[in-house]
Amino acid sequence: MTAQPTSRVTIKDVAARAGVSKGAVSLAFNHKPGLSEATRDRIFLAARELGWAPNLTARTLAGSRVDVVGLAICRPARLLGLEPFYMEFVSGVESVLIERNCSLLLRLVRNVEEEVGLQESWWRGRQVGGSILVDFRADDPRVAATERLGLPVVAVGHPAFTGSLTSVWTDDATAVTEAVRYLAALGHRRIARVGGAAALGHTAMRTAAFDEAARSLELAGAWQVTTDYSGEAGGRATRSLLTAPSADRPTAIVYDNDIMAVAGLSVAAEMGLNVPRDVSLLAWDDSQLCRLTHPTLSAMSHDVHGFGAEAARTLFGVITGEGPGSHPVPTPVLTPRGSTAPPAV
Repeated sequence: MTAQPTSRVTIKDVAARAGVSKGAVSLAFNHKPGLSEATRDRIFLAARELGWAPNLTARTLAGSRVDVVGLAICRPARLLGLEPFYMEFVSGVESVLIERNCSLLLRLVRNVEEEVGLQESWWRGRQVGGSILVDFRADDPRVAATERLGLPVVAVGHPAFTGSLTSVWTDDATAVTEAVRYLAALGHRRIARVGGAAALGHTAMRTAAFDEAARSLELAGAWQVTTDYSGEAGGRATRSLLTAPSADRPTAIVYDNDIMAVAGLSVAAEMGLNVPRDVSLLAWDDSQLCRLTHPTLSAMSHDVHGFGAEAARTLFGVITGEGPGSHPVPTPVLTPRGSTAPPAV
């Protein structure tokens, strides 16, 4: 069947193409229950092939919600532009939204209290059909606020911090333990970690897991430094760790994101230290940055794009009442490269 020009295609054409009723097409694009995932996907495929999209203005005037998903991030704009994790995460979210003819409303906020007000404004003003919440912390006020509002959300964070909200998360504690054990197996007995913001739940989990792994392995030295995730802070932390006398400084450093690991590699070079002979470095997330350095950076790898896509799919499950509920995504796995090796004797 030859696709008709976009201006001439109607909901009736989409229904005929998918072999369903016009009502089923309406259910699919309004993300309402009553359709199987296979039927919903068939409808979306038919709409894409015909170049059809619902008239959002007409649907809004008729009282239906706007097809927009909200995402607020508490990061400075300058830092967010340099952070590979969120760029990949947002691209994953968008890959699902485009399939459903939805848009992403992205805002940067200064703190979690500002986000609570923003989410309430979005929901009461019918600007979003649901939101993706990130960067949870202990006693996070967004849990009670979204429950009170009835706002459909998916929480990107461990259930220990997200309460009753439907959540998706990575097992950061297991990943940190694997990283420390790997470095110890290479022979490193003095290991440091350059972490993110101390208030964040996933930072706290990584911190506790690092301490536990260091104790169980009886390391000779274990250091942890918290930062704001920026390259500048990662560089300062690395310089502080490596300026100690050689017998008291780490021979391996684990970083909580890639940009800090790249900054740490640069600092080591400035100090005349060879990576990995003098110090091994291990990044987190494994963005393209890790493969552009010399030496290439070992990393705890995970599919950040897929993580964002899964968060978006789970949100639509919350909206329709047909989702899988809270569930983990694959744990980051170790990818050794040129920046890690046994310590020099």
